[in-house]
Amino acid sequence: MRLYLINLDRRPDRLAVMASQAEALGLGLTRIPAVDAIFADPAELDRRFAHNGPLGEIPRGDKACFLSHRRAWEAFLATDDAHAVVLEDDVRLSPVAGALLASDAWVPAGIGLVKLEHYGPRGQRVLLTDFRQAGKDFKLARMLSRHTGAAAYLIARPAAELLLAGRRFDLPVDHLMFNPNNSELFARLAPWQLLPAIARQREFVGEKSDIEGTRRPLRKLTLTYARRELVRLGYDLKLVPRQLAALAGGAKFTAMETAD
Repeated sequence: MRLYLINLDRRPDRLAVMASQAEALGLGLTRIPAVDAIFADPAELDRRFAHNGPLGEIPRGDKACFLSHRRAWEAFLATDDAHAVVLEDDVRLSPVAGALLASDAWVPAGIGLVKLEHYGPRGQRVLLTDFRQAGKDFKLARMLSRHTGAAAYLIARPAAELLLAGRRFDLPVDHLMFNPNNSELFARLAPWQLLPAIARQREFVGEKSDIEGTRRPLRKLTLTYARRELVRLGYDLKLVPRQLAALAGGAKFTAMETAD
């Protein structure tokens, strides 16, 4: 199983940090040159994306990020491997990640997408069901609520093929994969969460995100901001009946943690 690292050409510093992490964990990395939002042709970025979507217009940094992940999926499908791990270059891996990622023997048959990271604030809760043991020290659980971020995930061939089949996209890549509120592919991808997580984006441990710098901040007292928040609330409310039924069936809101 290969580990694909998405890395900007202008960030050799991040490549060095990731290579050092991987070496310490006994892992190898296959570098995927990232699409750079600063230098990419805007028309080429726009060609792949709808003008508007459930979360509004996709910022150019998120468009470039999505196309970078496409490059990783294409590289994966050019091999005979059953699974791959995709990493962004701003992720911090747990000291126990090496033993888990050395092979895919812990991945049950039929699971196509596993989120390996904890994204968001400490203690964030995600609705999960169907808890299963994954090796000695980990569990897997089926995701039923939003848990975005795409800095570290395991993907199987059918899931990569499904994601590559799309022609035009109306969501950032992490929302398409891990947000049931507005992703039409979420149910088909059926993502799972690794417990505890083995990765954390560095923006949650005090470092800045490159993508964040390409986003135009929305001022809170504007019609655009209000519309976006109302749309998001509407998507959240649509899921409430389904989530209540899942809770009645044994699903649990589970606090996200990262393995030491």
